[in-house]
Amino acid sequence: MLVRQNYESERYVPDKEMDACGIFGVMNTEGVRFGGRMAIDAIKNMKVRGSGLGGGFAIYGLYPEYRDYYALHIIYQNSNLTAKEEVEAFLKKYFYMVFDEEIPTNPDIRLFASPLAWRYFVALQKSRAEEDLSDEEYVISKVMYLNSHIEDAYVLSSGKDMGVFKGVGFPEEIADYFMLDQLYQGYIWTVHSRFPTNTPGWWGGAHPLSILDWTVVHNGELSSYGANRRFLEMHNYYCTLYTDSEVLAYAVDLLMRRQGLPIEVAAKIFAPPMWDAVGRMDDGDKELYTALRMVYAPLLMNGPFTVIVAHHNEMIGLTDRIRLRPLTAGAKGELVFLSSEEAAIRAVCPDLERVWTPNGGEPVVVRLHTREHLQSLNKSI
Repeated sequence: MLVRQNYESERYVPDKEMDACGIFGVMNTEGVRFGGRMAIDAIKNMKVRGSGLGGGFAIYGLYPEYRDYYALHIIYQNSNLTAKEEVEAFLKKYFYMVFDEEIPTNPDIRLFASPLAWRYFVALQKSRAEEDLSDEEYVISKVMYLNSHIEDAYVLSSGKDMGVFKGVGFPEEIADYFMLDQLYQGYIWTVHSRFPTNTPGWWGGAHPLSILDWTVVHNGELSSYGANRRFLEMHNYYCTLYTDSEVLAYAVDLLMRRQGLPIEVAAKIFAPPMWDAVGRMDDGDKELYTALRMVYAPLLMNGPFTVIVAHHNEMIGLTDRIRLRPLTAGAKGELVFLSSEEAAIRAVCPDLERVWTPNGGEPVVVRLHTREHLQSLNKSI
């Protein structure tokens, strides 16, 4: 492996830019695990969309030997060992510690303000009073406590057989730092390159944003953040990562896991049609959209956005209702791609069988062990 000596990040502080950020996702729909080279090379192809102030990857299927345990990726800002002691005392009280270790990093890659990064594989240790809580709600309650109450400690991901690796740097630098292509394989990889709008670039606030095994990478800006955040706090989700994108991860978990809504309905909540369009619908659709707007008005994601949402067995792409941020999808065989730019997909898969641009507010849904992505090939190139 080539190691670059005395490496320094190329990060710089840009002028305010409202239309950048790069996102990319690739999924093998047969569940075959593969390395990170496609995701790394694709996001490098969109380097102009980043600034070095944030990058990161989510990988699914990377811990087969610990697949039955929750994998907590936790960073300690300023290498705060007191915070680490507090966190580990908390974890030992509420979980059985199966295995833990420092997340391996390349010592020759020096990034800005790099924290101590640790991972813990844990099983639940519920008290009698908590026996009625589902496993997922139990984990969320502990993650929210850690992120809200222990200074300098932040949980980056908390799902099973998946993990988030992120930080301040270009995404290819983050990949080199955590040696992702050398150490890990997965059947879904998503990646983000950040060009900040209104929030600071720091390790916890970089993308992907995650809760349980849900991850979100986001290009855009949510002017509805305040309303979204207040609604989510009513459901015991607390935003502590200083980025508007955090609400997307929690909103997805609330709607799709807690309330069991399919993504096709969640998309109608996040990116509903305009009221005048609703007024022209037939009675059935008008009633549905009106009910969703009334019940879930605070979860309308107002502003320009494109997101890639991932969890086990599924990858989803969605834009705002009028496509103010770009999204392209492509497919070849068992591989399906979502990207800010078609060029990034073609850089890693030049002989696509299908490429298409989804409509605003209409999700692209890729599921394990299906071939839906290769249907309707008349929409191909």
